[in-house]
Amino acid sequence: MSPDAPRRRFEARWLGRVDYAHTQALQHQLVEARQRGVVPDTLLLLEHPPTITLGRGAHAENLLSSREVLEANGLAVHESERGGDVTYHGPGQLVAYPIFDLGPDRKDVRRYVRDLVRVMSALCRDHGVGAGPHDKLIGAWVDLDNVPAWPGQERARRLAKVGAIGVKISRWVTMHGFALNVSTDLGDYGLIVPCGIREHPVTSLQALGVRPAPTVEAVASRAVAHFAAVFDAEAG
Repeated sequence: MSPDAPRRRFEARWLGRVDYAHTQALQHQLVEARQRGVVPDTLLLLEHPPTITLGRGAHAENLLSSREVLEANGLAVHESERGGDVTYHGPGQLVAYPIFDLGPDRKDVRRYVRDLVRVMSALCRDHGVGAGPHDKLIGAWVDLDNVPAWPGQERARRLAKVGAIGVKISRWVTMHGFALNVSTDLGDYGLIVPCGIREHPVTSLQALGVRPAPTVEAVASRAVAHFAAVFDAEAG
């Protein structure tokens, strides 16, 4: 961006706990409106009730129970047009759905995914947890043997994922985003193979020793500032 260009602006909305189908529909409305230029960049921050989503790359074997069993136990199951495999959403997890136009100067999918990791990593640092990217696996990762620091995945001894990413970009407008585990019930992850990764566990800020565990709304408030810093933007 040139020095004389106006800074990006985005509108942040805290939605509270809302079901997945509602936010899918809302995202589609906002993406279409953003593509037409009638709404600004918009950041949706929320949490979902217990939900399993199947991304475009989902494999049936990574769903460890039938849909009927899952739904009978109170978990909604939804198809999703985001990238990636099977994942879980639930109370205690911050979900961020940026509806951002990456044009004209941020049209780089890999950069966008890295930027989402940067936001999650900054949120972890706010609570004394070191997190960062993995060279080969998408998401935000921690070293269970060195929680206060992220030494880099090549030096980490025991990896765990604290934040997942799944996005869709249409005409350079983004939707879906990330899910950061704050105080999520990790037991529900036993119903799936999260993101198709068997060799590394999933964790949360609470499981990593953050006490007291912050509320999702409090972490969402901090996320607005971190999105502004990472995307060189102003929150409206």
